[in-house]
Amino acid sequence: MDRDLITVREDHEDDNKEKDSGAELRERRASKKDQIISLFTSGMGNVEDLAMITGTRPSYVASTLQTAGLMSGYFDLYTTTSHPMNVYSKFFAGKLGYRDMTTARRSVEIIERVYRQFETAGDRAGQHHALMMAMTMFNRARWTRKSREAEIFRQWLLARLAEARLFEETEEGGTLRQRGGETASGVDEE
Repeated sequence: MDRDLITVREDHEDDNKEKDSGAELRERRASKKDQIISLFTSGMGNVEDLAMITGTRPSYVASTLQTAGLMSGYFDLYTTTSHPMNVYSKFFAGKLGYRDMTTARRSVEIIERVYRQFETAGDRAGQHHALMMAMTMFNRARWTRKSREAEIFRQWLLARLAEARLFEETEEGGTLRQRGGETASGVDEE
């Protein structure tokens, strides 16, 4: 292929040389996605290294590899929620957004409903996941300059923090306890 490009370039007139060399360069240059996939399939599996070599962020590398079906189990602020993180992910996958204030409000309604269901069931891990989803949406909104939408998530998070019971030290051994006798681990030791 390189030989064909060179031959074609030589056949053009001199005034087209600069234009053709730019086109030739673009044709030869692999996309960032292609580079990531190629490096990964050749044995370089470290997300951080792939990001450094390709001049991208780890989130982009992970998303590229997950979309290509080459990787699973990597999660951060920007990876898609369509890849399940745990058993709680299904309650939120494809249901949350921050495009506008209406979408953000609907998202908070979903998070609130699921959070309360987990609270009723005594499922602290489920509540934690709901909190993390709210925090993720808050950060995504604020870092894409959607401050009004971010504020909707922030207010919900602040309300949950205000509800949180403070931990108290007991006189016996300094074990951290919530009011009501439950230990910090969620297991009642009495």
